[in-house]
Amino acid sequence: MLYQIFESQRSIMEPFSDLAQAAAKLYSNPLNPLAQTPLAQRVSAGFALMHRLGKDYEKPEFGIRTVKVNNTDVAIHERIEIDKPFCELRRFKRFSDDPATLAQLKAQPAVLIVAPLSGHYATLLRDTVKTMLQDHKVYITDWKNARLVPLAEGEFHLDDYINYTQEFIRHLQSIYGNCHVVSVCQPTVPVLAAVSLMSSRGEKTPLTMTMMGGPIDARKSPTSVNNLATNKSFEWFENNVIYRVPSNFPGAGRRVYPGFLQYTGFVAMNPDRHATSHYDYFKDLIKGDDASAEAHRKFYDEYNAVLDMDADYYLETIQAVFQDFKLVNGTWDVMGVDGQVERVRPQDIRGTALMTVEGELDDISGSGQTRAAQVLCSGVPASERQHLEVEGAGHYGIFSGRRWRDIVYPQLVKFILNHAIQGKAKTNAAPKSVVMNQLAATPPDRAAPVSKATARARVSAPATPSPAVKPTPTVKVGTQVGTKDGTQAAALTQAQAKVNTNKGPVNAPASAQPLAKPAASKVSANASVVKAAPKAPVKALSKTPAASPAKTSAKATPPQPPKGADKATVKAPVKTPVKALPVTTVKTTWVDAKRKA
Repeated sequence: MLYQIFESQRSIMEPFSDLAQAAAKLYSNPLNPLAQTPLAQRVSAGFALMHRLGKDYEKPEFGIRTVKVNNTDVAIHERIEIDKPFCELRRFKRFSDDPATLAQLKAQPAVLIVAPLSGHYATLLRDTVKTMLQDHKVYITDWKNARLVPLAEGEFHLDDYINYTQEFIRHLQSIYGNCHVVSVCQPTVPVLAAVSLMSSRGEKTPLTMTMMGGPIDARKSPTSVNNLATNKSFEWFENNVIYRVPSNFPGAGRRVYPGFLQYTGFVAMNPDRHATSHYDYFKDLIKGDDASAEAHRKFYDEYNAVLDMDADYYLETIQAVFQDFKLVNGTWDVMGVDGQVERVRPQDIRGTALMTVEGELDDISGSGQTRAAQVLCSGVPASERQHLEVEGAGHYGIFSGRRWRDIVYPQLVKFILNHAIQGKAKTNAAPKSVVMNQLAATPPDRAAPVSKATARARVSAPATPSPAVKPTPTVKVGTQVGTKDGTQAAALTQAQAKVNTNKGPVNAPASAQPLAKPAASKVSANASVVKAAPKAPVKALSKTPAASPAKTSAKATPPQPPKGADKATVKAPVKTPVKALPVTTVKTTWVDAKRKA
């Protein structure tokens, strides 16, 4: 009933909103004598604000027409690659008539950006897409408003979200051989599940997986969003926030979580900030500051445009992610498109590098929630994992705005490019038979399939213990981005060199330890900053007598002999074993501390 009341109120307010817009234009028109009166500017600003508060906000467009690639304008054509009932896979095709630029575009890696389905449209990531188009082939998941999906298309579950993601990954792999995946906020959980299931089956997985500001482990640093989900029961959400779509929409009768309720929750988190923003807009109109007023309009045109979510998907997300914590507890079972149910096992991921990004001031996904993926993905080598914490950034600051462009993106593009080059090298070097054997391998402890008849009526199985992983220490590093040294410098393309050399200096936190002299303080994304273990001699594997108990108690891993060398020829012990940190954490400091995300 609440949905019908809201729609009635919106329909009643719509003509008044249009009238307020007309009055605002009337009092600001210089040809109108009323515009010359003393209070005309204030009256016009008041009507303009009234129009903004009462209007209905539709889905905005991405509106990306061109991007700069090596100071050359490249045309962008936006098209739908795959059209699913609840989602569109949207591609941003780049065109250029410059042969050198075209050759560079073809050589760049393909990236799938998985946008959140949490109330806003995928256009919220417009800045993310536009920035990444400079150095990547970009695809994005554009989720549909559930009230526009007819009931004949069926329900949409969290399992369907995961299946969609896997289908899109396979689509990019079929075109480019492999791809990279970037997930922002809510989709970090289903994306991790999708890649885990693909790895457990022995399928090819993406080269890299980047997770930004998502609730991997919502128990850590709980925010107001987490507290709401844990303080209310599953039945409370089902009985109080689920409504049926009114009859004036194509999805009439569908059970949804309405977008206007989600928007109300967003505003309720920071009501003072939104009230101040609207008052500033009113003052900007009076002063004639058109630039600030237009910036306000662009932000709230995006922020106020919300969509409905299917009730099954919303309720299952609340239960699995925020109440039962199924991913971190190892009790999450997902049904595939074939009706078979499989256990999500992040520890099965082997060939996908992992990067996690968090904002220090994130009030939606608290500190440590995204980084928890580093512990869950214990099968990924330490050298293939990286964590980035953006100091002074809020939730939106890690994927939009200046902090995203100047701090996060340079690290991300370097991370993707490094592993794209390594992926090509492995593909060219590995024999076909070896690759096929790796894909055919199936972990012995994979969950047994369950018939489709009992798929939906699941009973939570006991958690499967994950391999023990030591806590990841935090290493604070200065954030001036520079080019790599040694042999890796030859592998970087012009796109990465441009990003690395054009960045200005960034002030490091006072607690940061200098890695080199001030004149040469540039650090690469995967800086090899390690903490030395207690010194204990460790002998190489050989046919020598067993070491004494005092020496064998050291937990350092013995070094392996070089390829082609006989074990007996390796005699020299390693005097100072150094154990690499599982993850390198790069903690950044924003140049202008006064700015907020």
